[in-house]
Amino acid sequence: MDSTRQFVDKVQDTQRKAKNNKRRSGNGSQGEHLPGKQHSTNK
Repeated sequence: MDSTRQFVDKVQDTQRKAKNNKRRSGNGSQGEHLPGKQHSTNK
């Protein structure tokens, strides 16, 4: 019984994190988040 509860908690936690990541990424919309740093010039 205890291991089942732990499994359910883990699955729900994973789903919550996936939902948050999807919301942060802007659902494919490029304008909603800042672009990454592609090139740096170390001179």
